[in-house]
Amino acid sequence: MKKTISPKTYYAVCVALLALLALTAGASFLPLGRFNVVAAVGIAVCKALLILVFFMHLKISSRVIWLFAGMGFVWLGILFFLSMNDFLTRGDLGIPGK
Repeated sequence: MKKTISPKTYYAVCVALLALLALTAGASFLPLGRFNVVAAVGIAVCKALLILVFFMHLKISSRVIWLFAGMGFVWLGILFFLSMNDFLTRGDLGIPGK
């Protein structure tokens, strides 16, 4: 017997994704300062998890597939860490005459 996800679940996930989209748009208008990016990335991670679990069928997949999907998030975390490290440590280059 094959495991499947019901259409009702797909509709519920679609509504949740649309609500998170509205939340992202609404959060962009709030004056949160530096936390605007944190809120946007947090909501984006929630949307990505919903898509991974339901639309990419991780919910009904083996644990090996979960492992590989998790490793993708590990690499994404490394990418964010290195990018933010570069961005936050930039300063004046100290070029004379400028």
